[in-house]
Amino acid sequence: MRACDDRRPWWRTAVVYEVYLRSFADSDGDGVGDVNGLRSRLPYLADLGVDALWVTPWYPSPMADGGYDVSDHRDIDPRLGTLADVDSLLAEAHDAGLRLMVDLVANHTSAEHPWFRAALAGGRGAPERARYFFRDGRDGGDRPPNDWISAFGGPAWTRVREPDGSMGQWYLHLFAPEQPDLDWDDPVVQEEFDGTVRFWLDRGVDGIRVDAAPALAKVPGLPDAGHAPGALFESARWVDNPHWDRDEVHDVFRRWRSISDGYDGDRVFVSEAVVAGPERLARYVRPDELHTSFNFDYLRAAWDADGLRAAIDGTLSALAPVGAPPTWVLSSHDETRHVTRFGRAASGAATMGFDAAAPTDLVLGLRRARAAALLTLALPGGAYLYQGEELGLPEVEDLPEEVLQDPTWERSGHTARGRDGCRVPLPWSGDRPPFGFTADDVRPWLPQPESWRDLTVAAQRDDPASTLSLYRRALRLRRTLPGLADDAPLTWCDLGEGVLAFDRGRRFRCIVNLSDRPVALAGQGGPVLTSSPVAADLPTDTAAWLRTD
Repeated sequence: MRACDDRRPWWRTAVVYEVYLRSFADSDGDGVGDVNGLRSRLPYLADLGVDALWVTPWYPSPMADGGYDVSDHRDIDPRLGTLADVDSLLAEAHDAGLRLMVDLVANHTSAEHPWFRAALAGGRGAPERARYFFRDGRDGGDRPPNDWISAFGGPAWTRVREPDGSMGQWYLHLFAPEQPDLDWDDPVVQEEFDGTVRFWLDRGVDGIRVDAAPALAKVPGLPDAGHAPGALFESARWVDNPHWDRDEVHDVFRRWRSISDGYDGDRVFVSEAVVAGPERLARYVRPDELHTSFNFDYLRAAWDADGLRAAIDGTLSALAPVGAPPTWVLSSHDETRHVTRFGRAASGAATMGFDAAAPTDLVLGLRRARAAALLTLALPGGAYLYQGEELGLPEVEDLPEEVLQDPTWERSGHTARGRDGCRVPLPWSGDRPPFGFTADDVRPWLPQPESWRDLTVAAQRDDPASTLSLYRRALRLRRTLPGLADDAPLTWCDLGEGVLAFDRGRRFRCIVNLSDRPVALAGQGGPVLTSSPVAADLPTDTAAWLRTD
């Protein structure tokens, strides 16, 4: 493995690569990515220069929500591999110097989970119903118990038909109806997930990402939240909401932290917590809770100097009192790819990535995305890369309606296309689909655009001007440049309106020009990496790393 700095845990400065497994690499020719496909590409990831991998859910699942509807948290979906394959993956990743993190979906199960099936089959008196939120409806049972809404559109309640054929109780699902919420006040639920955490840590994973972390507690009695008709699931704006970001969620994380602290190797918890501002986010990473958290304020910021600086400053100031490192991310499997959104007039990300299609300038978007990559990788703390961003992949906005699988498509009445456009399988090689993702005569589970022939790994690998080459150079320099390698603090420099410039220590400076004028580099230091070609001045929508010694 790579040499580690014993003075600090690896995760404080790690660059983590998100693997959306179904779309990464297919080893068995069924058109769906799998564990062994990931194993075959470990040399690529090690050469890229990342420190760790986060693999999205690979558990048995009916795939109503891309694997986030889990029917068994301690096994692997047979379409994706086996536990033996995972053991081999862990050993090979560790040998290559890569750590591996898994995704824990703890707010809900699949409707096909044995618990939920027993809850339905047993009727009102079934003990398994206490592990979920089964409630009688209003107005004689015909209306949902309260006004809570689903992240995928519509109400957060579905009514069941009881074993005798009558219409019965309602159950809560903050996401899809196929994802019933668990009641975390139930001791059986707590014990089961404590055991699941130990199961994966015992198996050797280096970290656990906690999906939908703020959802694990609800106010007793389940009162109305005050959601207006047609309201969106905008949890980044909610304050004192009865089903999101309750204080009680932190009891779960303290218990899990005490479990992980008993393992060696600096195991890490990462929270997915879309909450109302960095101060609320900092509560999830207090010293006795989770270690790090995704940074949605930064991810969703528009291509605007003031907005980006506010997100950076807000993050750093909120996390400093709790001693947690920041993380930075530009794209994920839930958000519109940033090449596409940075090419739009409104360049910020929308809730869950469900922004309406709008005209986008992909040349402009890629130029800005390359600059944003250097900005992100120059900031203190850690970073997350979403698979394919190192290739400059755009969102696929013209997928045929008949192939769309995201639950939002149906829940919105076919008005919101959802997240499928950022989940299209990666292009590895060749000049036509499936671009080496799967066997040549096999259709991937989502179709790839013909235009990706110039964006494959093979097409970019030996091109020094490619986006892949930019990422590889940036990740190597991040390990060696003074200020970056030693995680020096950030100090802002004033280079005028629309320009983000900061020093990391005394020997490194990053400049990102978001203004409409060139920025002089004379006297700033010697450029060691730029996001686009640079002469004497730094052009608009371009970033530069400079040595200032």
